[in-house]
Amino acid sequence: MGMQKQALLLLNMGGPNTIEEVELFLRNMFADKNILTMNPYMRQFVANIIISKRLEDVKENYRLLGGKSPLPDLTDDLIDHLKTKLDMPIFAAMRYVPPFADRALYQCQNEGIEELILFPMYPQYSTTTTLSSVEDIEQRCEKMGYHPKITVIDPYYDDYDYIEACCEKILYAVEGKETKEYDLLLSAHGLPLSIIKDGDPYQNQVEGNASAIRTYLAMKGIEFHDIKLVYQSKVGSSAWLEPNLIDVLRNPTHRKVLIYPLAFTLDNSETVFELDIEHREIAEKLKYKDYLVSKCMNTSEKFVQLIVDRVYAATV
Repeated sequence: MGMQKQALLLLNMGGPNTIEEVELFLRNMFADKNILTMNPYMRQFVANIIISKRLEDVKENYRLLGGKSPLPDLTDDLIDHLKTKLDMPIFAAMRYVPPFADRALYQCQNEGIEELILFPMYPQYSTTTTLSSVEDIEQRCEKMGYHPKITVIDPYYDDYDYIEACCEKILYAVEGKETKEYDLLLSAHGLPLSIIKDGDPYQNQVEGNASAIRTYLAMKGIEFHDIKLVYQSKVGSSAWLEPNLIDVLRNPTHRKVLIYPLAFTLDNSETVFELDIEHREIAEKLKYKDYLVSKCMNTSEKFVQLIVDRVYAATV
């Protein structure tokens, strides 16, 4: 490592730590100019409408998850794994609920950290995720009068070792079964088309990610009945990226599916609740023969090593 004092920050949206935090999470998310791209007054107006409609439903979803998101604990576990391999302070920096970035930043400032290495927990770059998190850190540093060097790790959605780690998770989920009998649905978080049309590279990177997984599986001689890229989590009535996972599930061409969460590295409400509880109900109503959901990377050895390798490469 270089002589500069460095710290690693894992960037993520965060997940409510309690039912009471659900409203804070939604308010902060919909106040984000990268999420609702409109003037501040209109954003506030639209946010209030969405939250008043959805708050109780979202709280109920978290009750089914045991009253909190799995994301904070999974992040802590990941940090514990990383600490055995990296000799630097490591922090979670969440965008919408605690622990917010300022907690880590004050500690880094006090300890004389000269370089912050930002590792986005989002494999693909989007203005709504990576940019939003990086800007948040830059603004907080500015307010504190703290001027470290900031190094952002590049998107890793099509890196060979990342694809290998994805496929390991996919195959683990279908272990002991005949892959040829399953449709593999690669499910990425959706985005409004308006954001993509403004130049956000997310869709291209998601497609690159899906294509790399197809290639890797073919190279290893692993065949699925079909491999489809789908998008989940649509909100509101505007046009979003297609095809929508719910539409694909409701119009089955094949009744054995494995869903792999393509845009998340840590399990959260959108994987554990939306994919594994909510969408499972659709599959059961339509008499699917088998409905499998793969876990995210979480603390997979390959993923931990990927982070370590990227941090070393960025600091040489």
